[in-house]
Amino acid sequence: MKNNQKTIRLAQTALLAALCYIGFQFFRFDIPIGTEKTAIHFGNTFCVLAALLLGGLNGGLAGAIGMSIADLTSGYATYAPETFVLKLCIGLIAGLVAHKIGKLSKEHNKKYILIWSIAGAACGMLFNVVADPVVGYFYKRYIFGLDVDLAAALAKISAVATFVNALTSVFFATLIYNALRPVLKKAGLYLEVK
Repeated sequence: MKNNQKTIRLAQTALLAALCYIGFQFFRFDIPIGTEKTAIHFGNTFCVLAALLLGGLNGGLAGAIGMSIADLTSGYATYAPETFVLKLCIGLIAGLVAHKIGKLSKEHNKKYILIWSIAGAACGMLFNVVADPVVGYFYKRYIFGLDVDLAAALAKISAVATFVNALTSVFFATLIYNALRPVLKKAGLYLEVK
């Protein structure tokens, strides 16, 4: 990759990390659950969008960094390590499906691009729907020392919010990606993911 392309990729990664931060920090609806809380937010939308635009590693890093910083600055600081790992994995999976399997950075017709962008987004978010409650349970149980029944109940409630986040993220990330892709290509800012 040429230096100019590396600079563009770094700037795009930083921009999408900032959007992940904004999506969580400012477009979040907290749901109190006793002394705990969960949230419906748009941070995952930008994490998936980053993976679709930049590939799995850069997209995952954008989501992990942006949303971990959002956790640290919004009353979710104890969840930042969990967030970092989960968002990185969302990006890696969405990018793997969209770019390594679907080859989205190559030339294809609009229908093909739509199908593979949905598939990538859905796979990344499906991982999150399963992993977030499971990791959350163990995190609450063994890091926070909560009772088994309480940790299980909190994980179940969190699973509902995670599912809603997943549905909205797949829809909006796919919509935004399919609108942005031709514009970025025309401007020379859509870089092939290798």
